[in-house]
Amino acid sequence: MPGHIAKGGKSIYGAPLGILMLEARFPRILGDMGNGLTWNFPVLFRVVRGASPTRVVEQGAPGLLDAFIEAARDLVDLGAEGITTNCGFLSLFQQELAAAVRVPVATSSLMQVPWVQATLPPGKRVGVITVNKAGVTPRHLEAAGVPLDVPLEGTEGGREFFRVLIRAEKTDLDVDLARQDILDAAARLTARHPEVGAIVLECTNMPPYAADVAEATGLPVHDIHSMINWFQAGLRPRRF
Repeated sequence: MPGHIAKGGKSIYGAPLGILMLEARFPRILGDMGNGLTWNFPVLFRVVRGASPTRVVEQGAPGLLDAFIEAARDLVDLGAEGITTNCGFLSLFQQELAAAVRVPVATSSLMQVPWVQATLPPGKRVGVITVNKAGVTPRHLEAAGVPLDVPLEGTEGGREFFRVLIRAEKTDLDVDLARQDILDAAARLTARHPEVGAIVLECTNMPPYAADVAEATGLPVHDIHSMINWFQAGLRPRRF
C-alpha cells in the first residue's frame, strides 16, 4: 500500500488567502487589512505598483485592471486559494478578476451589503460609511450588488483619515483624529437616515474603529475583517 502522498504544485503552503494591496505609505495599524498581525491565519500580500489610493479611489482606477489581474495570478501561482483586495472601490474589478483567476475572489467589503440587508427587520436598511462618498459611483455599487439608493456617508470632509490615506499629505496618522472622522461620519449617517439598522464599512482601513462605531450607534457593524474571516472559513472549513 502506498503511504500518504503530499500534493505539490505551489511555491508557498499554509497561506490560502492572497491580498492585493494598493501602493501607499501610511501606517497599517493593527486591524488594518495591510497589517499581517490583523489576521488569525497566514496571508500573502502583493503590492500593485502604480495603484495609489488617489488613482483608485478618486479617479476610478483607470488603466489598472491588467496590473491587478497579473498580481492576482501571481498570488495564485504562489499558493493563494482565494483573492481579496485592500480597497472597497475595487468592486469595479470583481467580475474581471473572478474570470481571470481560478480561485474565489472577493474584492470589496461592499459585497456584504445584500447579505446584511437580509438579516434586518422590515423597514430597516444597511448604511455604508466610505472613505470618499464623492468617489462612489453607480458602477461601484452595481458591481457589488448594492442598491443605488443605499444610505451613504464619507470621511472626505474630516481632519485626518481622508487626508492621510487618500491624499497622502503625510505618512504619520493621528489615530484619535482618524477615529473621530469615522465616528462623525457614522453620526451623520444615522441622523440623516434613521432607517439604518446596520452599517457596512467600505474602507479596508476602518476595521480598527468598527467597535467604536458599534458602541456609538448601537448598531451592528460589518467590515472587511468580518467579511474575509467568513471568506477564509469557506476556503479552510474548521474540522470538528
